[in-house]
Amino acid sequence: MAQVSSAAQAVIGDSEFDRDTAVTRREPGVYGIDLSAGWTIISAVNGGYLLAVLGRALGDALPHSDPFTISAHYLTASRPGPAVIRTDVIRTGRTLSTGQASLFQYDDEGAEVERIRVLASYGDLDALPDDVRTTAKPPYFPPVEQCFGAQDGPTPIKGSSAITERLALKLDPATLGWALGSPSGKGEMRAWFGLADGRDADPLSLLLAVDALPPTAFEMGLTGWVPTVELTVHVRCRPAPGPLRISITTRNLAGGFLEEDAEVWDSQDRLVAQSRQLARAKLS
Repeated sequence: MAQVSSAAQAVIGDSEFDRDTAVTRREPGVYGIDLSAGWTIISAVNGGYLLAVLGRALGDALPHSDPFTISAHYLTASRPGPAVIRTDVIRTGRTLSTGQASLFQYDDEGAEVERIRVLASYGDLDALPDDVRTTAKPPYFPPVEQCFGAQDGPTPIKGSSAITERLALKLDPATLGWALGSPSGKGEMRAWFGLADGRDADPLSLLLAVDALPPTAFEMGLTGWVPTVELTVHVRCRPAPGPLRISITTRNLAGGFLEEDAEVWDSQDRLVAQSRQLARAKLS
């Protein structure tokens, strides 16, 4: 099995990702967190990290702990620093519970600003039946040692890329033309994915994984970051230990917006998560 190497092996519940997504319950349904600067790209906090933060709060507020589907609207860019999360339980059932959550920060004038709002349904992934009927096939790309990470070349965008230090990300060379000044024109991005400290994936880190790769817009010849407008993630099963494979495609860029469809596959060739996001592309 391919390995994404790390200097030390962290475990689920005791890793940098767990510490940086940990929330403190202030009162029922209300949580505090200090958003880490370690998950920023350019000047904003990564959307997948933010989704994991809200996902952790909802997992505490709801009677079920595993996200099945979670949809987020990104209203304003989040900054490192203090934030508060307010959750509401909408419905609880035997197999699914549904809730919503919003993350707030203060702007430079001291006014409270909503950064992101999510609606999610949670359940128990371990209670799902094993029956799988699918035409989906795992993506093929070279083994880890033939792929490339951030340390193998210059950063193509200005500003913070702190998140790359927290990830063990190895990109398929076929989707790396943008880094060499020769983008393919195809809306494709593929990579091996892991956390830099060796922590295995769980349902919460899948919320990060779907938004952790460089945007497909780079391979379409566009420059600059691509802010997420809306992101929906479906978690299909609990991932097996080992590195993940992520494939992202864009079929349509129109009016300055594009969609990104992601599939996440685990080391046992199971489709463990799917997502679609709408993002704004810089056209000039």
